[in-house]
Amino acid sequence: MTRAASSKGILPYQHITQLIARGSITSDHPIEDRQIQPASLDLRLGKKAYRLISSFLPELSAISSRLNVLDFYQSDLVMYEMELTQGAILEKGHVYLVPLLEQLDLPATLRARANPKSTTGRLDVFTRVVTDLNAGFDEIRAGYRGPLYLEVVPRSFAIKVRTGDSLNQIRFVRGDATVSDSALQKLHGTDPLLFRNASPPKPLPQKEFRTERGLFLRIDLTGSAREDAVIGYRAKKNSHVIDLAKIGHYAALDFWEPLKRHRQDSLLLEPEEFYILASKERIRVPPGYAAEMVAYEAACGELRTHYAGFFDPGFGYGDGKMRGTQVVLEVRPHDVPFLIHDGQTFFKVVYDRMLTVPTQVYGTALGSSYQRQALTLSKHFKA
Repeated sequence: MTRAASSKGILPYQHITQLIARGSITSDHPIEDRQIQPASLDLRLGKKAYRLISSFLPELSAISSRLNVLDFYQSDLVMYEMELTQGAILEKGHVYLVPLLEQLDLPATLRARANPKSTTGRLDVFTRVVTDLNAGFDEIRAGYRGPLYLEVVPRSFAIKVRTGDSLNQIRFVRGDATVSDSALQKLHGTDPLLFRNASPPKPLPQKEFRTERGLFLRIDLTGSAREDAVIGYRAKKNSHVIDLAKIGHYAALDFWEPLKRHRQDSLLLEPEEFYILASKERIRVPPGYAAEMVAYEAACGELRTHYAGFFDPGFGYGDGKMRGTQVVLEVRPHDVPFLIHDGQTFFKVVYDRMLTVPTQVYGTALGSSYQRQALTLSKHFKA
């Protein structure tokens, strides 16, 4: 189902190319076609990274004033700087700040928000965008003019990165784009958004379609329903460096502990461990919409259920004949051990309207690594 163009919504592929042409997005390194996604733009790491003492928010000053000091020993923020042009290792548990290659000069009617890419989240790399004179992460105010910086915190694995690598992406938003609960219910009735993960997948009955400022989904702890099915992965504590340039290179068992199905179809999540899990339902995003997973939903427990939350138009949808795709979750519990059961309500997805349907959607000509995913690790691991 397609929608007519709106005055409010997420800017699609073709409008992002117009922003670049008009100079609203600029870079000293030409922006590449591969960076432009159906509803977002991949941002690239710059030439340097700064190892920070801690995270921070530059509400009262420009970020450059905190970085350009003659003696870092006199700085309350920066420990040292490192070159990324030939590649550098970012150690786990450390905080880094990387000036990005892209800069913005947004119109007064356009704001933006950023999010890690799926591959970044699945490696437990915590990233968020910081901008000058801003009191929040990942939210870029309407009319912002200036540089972009990325805070990078590898949590489970040390990573090797280079200038030009893309760890996160940015969406451009005009007005209030959020789809209401009633509109979601109506849309599901005509163009189903959720399917049962069965063979064949069937649309979720309306009575099981739960909404409250977004769409609730459940956790899958049965996997293939075999007794020895793998239902998730837990990151190992001490592993080698992961080079982000090496695709399909690493053996998963060197970095991950497979989690087998429990006899009670439950799983005890330990505080500050990192898990890869999957949703019970299959989700799809029609071409006239985009979606985003809510990182924290207090009603579902004291845990973070994702780092990378953007779903592009066409995700799990294809030409309209696809019956959805499972959502892969990047889960980190906090504070207390948390027991979860199969089919438990676990996370929420918010849908946004597109300004107009993108000329390219997820799963077509663009790099769409996870269109038909089930329980899937990042693309750096051997299949």
